[in-house]
Amino acid sequence: MMLLEIKAIFYYVLKNVTYFVNQGYPKSYDDTGSCQLTVHKSRPDICQYRLDFDQFSITGPEPVNHICNNDQFIVSGGSPVPGICGYNTGNHMFVDAGFGINNPIILTFVTTGSNTARNWKVKISQIPCSASYRAEEGCLQYYTGISGTIKSFNYEPASGLQLSNQDYSICVRIERNFCGIQYTGCPDPANNRSHAFTITGNTLGQNPVASSIGSQCNMDWLVIPCTSNVGRINAGVSTCVDRLCGGTLNTESSTVLATVYSTVKPFRLVYHTNNVESPTDMGNRGFCLNYVQQPCTNSLN
Repeated sequence: MMLLEIKAIFYYVLKNVTYFVNQGYPKSYDDTGSCQLTVHKSRPDICQYRLDFDQFSITGPEPVNHICNNDQFIVSGGSPVPGICGYNTGNHMFVDAGFGINNPIILTFVTTGSNTARNWKVKISQIPCSASYRAEEGCLQYYTGISGTIKSFNYEPASGLQLSNQDYSICVRIERNFCGIQYTGCPDPANNRSHAFTITGNTLGQNPVASSIGSQCNMDWLVIPCTSNVGRINAGVSTCVDRLCGGTLNTESSTVLATVYSTVKPFRLVYHTNNVESPTDMGNRGFCLNYVQQPCTNSLN
C-alpha cells in the first residue's frame, strides 16, 4: 500500500489546493494496490472539500450488476460518498469537512489486476465556511452558472455503465433573476438511439426503451421535483412528476425524447441506484443532461 499524508498549511484560499496523482504520473499505473491520501484542514473555518477529477480513468464496474468490485475510489471521514469507478474525468464531488480542525478526509484508490492502464489526477480544494462558492448543504455535486452539463459517474456514451449503489443529491445554484430550469439529454454521436438517459430497462435490445415515471421507478431513478415536459398545455402540480427512469427522458410514457423543466426551488436532483441490474436492466449508461436556467419573465410551459 502506498500511503501519503498531506497536512496543508496555507494562508490564502487561492493557494489552498492539493493534487492527488497516481504513482508514476503522468505515466499510467497498471498494478494491484491501494493508494491513500489523508488531507487535513488548513484552518478551522474550512467547511468543505471540493474534489475535481482532472483525470480519472480506472477499471469500470463488472458488467452484470455494475458493481465496482475491481477498481474503486473511496472517500471516508466526511459526509457519506458513494464509491465510484470507471471514467470520471471532468466530474467533481463536494465533501463536508465537519467541525473543528481534527477532521481529515481520506481518499483511496483501490486497484485490482495488472496490465490495465489507469490514470488519476484529483484536485482537492478547501472551501471556507464563508465562501460564496460553497455548495449547498447535502449536495454531493454543485453546479453554478446559467447553463451547464450534469453527468452521472462513469457516464460515457460508447462503453460506460451506470454504477450501482449510488444515492446522492445534485444541486444547481439559482442565478439572480432566474426562476426555473430546463434539462435536455446531451448529444450522443456514439449511438443511433441516444443513451443520454438510460436508467432502467434493456437498452441492448432492438426496440427503444420508453420512459417510466413515479411509482414505476422503484429500483433506479432520477428525481427532478415536479417536472413536466416543455410545451405541455396547462402544466401544473397535478400534471408534474418527480421520479424519472426508463430509457427516454420524458415525463410521460413515451419513446420520444423531451426537454423537461421544473420551477421547484432550490434546483436539486436526487439520483438513486440499487445493487441489481441483471436480468431486466442491461446496458444502461446513467444520464448526461444539459441544463439551462429560465428567466423569471419567461413562460416555461
